[in-house]
Amino acid sequence: MPLRSDWSAEVCPIRRSLDVLGDPWVLLIIRDVLHGRGRFDWLRDNLGISEPVLSRRLAAMVDADLLSRVEYQDGARARLGYAATDAATELLPILQELALWGERHTEMPEDGGHMALIHEACGAETVNGAICSECGAELVPEQMTWVKPWKNTRDRLQPAGTLR
Repeated sequence: MPLRSDWSAEVCPIRRSLDVLGDPWVLLIIRDVLHGRGRFDWLRDNLGISEPVLSRRLAAMVDADLLSRVEYQDGARARLGYAATDAATELLPILQELALWGERHTEMPEDGGHMALIHEACGAETVNGAICSECGAELVPEQMTWVKPWKNTRDRLQPAGTLR
């Protein structure tokens, strides 16, 4: 999934990482899938991404072992959705740090609001993406809730392999 070049064989691990994660859609898809929202139509509608672009990104993310295909029931019909793999779940600290960085260094729109990262194990808001700033525990998806006031939601993250 390179943006401009194929860096998959580079010695530099940052270049190799960007070869997989450098497309902005990738991190947005992982964000939604970590919330258990890995159904194709939900991703398409929530992200505002075209079906062909989403299809290519999802296939590439499965090939890169970021996502796995999982079956779910849609009425009487079985369908395929996407769940985070362990590799995608390991990106949680990066996503949370991006959110915290955005809170500190970008201008909040008028209709926005502070996004709080709540560590459910201790109940505190953390200001760190990897380790709870209150209790010091490692932050894992199944113990994290993102409070999004602009959506009036409290979204609990899901462990690897989970689709709601």
